[in-house]
Amino acid sequence: MALLGQGLRDRDIANRLYISESTVKFHINNSLTKLQAKNRYQAVYQAAIQGWI
Repeated sequence: MALLGQGLRDRDIANRLYISESTVKFHINNSLTKLQAKNRYQAVYQAAIQGWI
């Protein structure tokens, strides 16, 4: 979430964390589900409000 909050794309996050882009997408989609967010911007907003990032 922190890297999404910095405005990084999936590819950039994957490169920074040394994982595949599909792994990034998998975890982002799981986060969207858990946060009940409709999109990644809403998820980042909710994570920021919760103090997670």
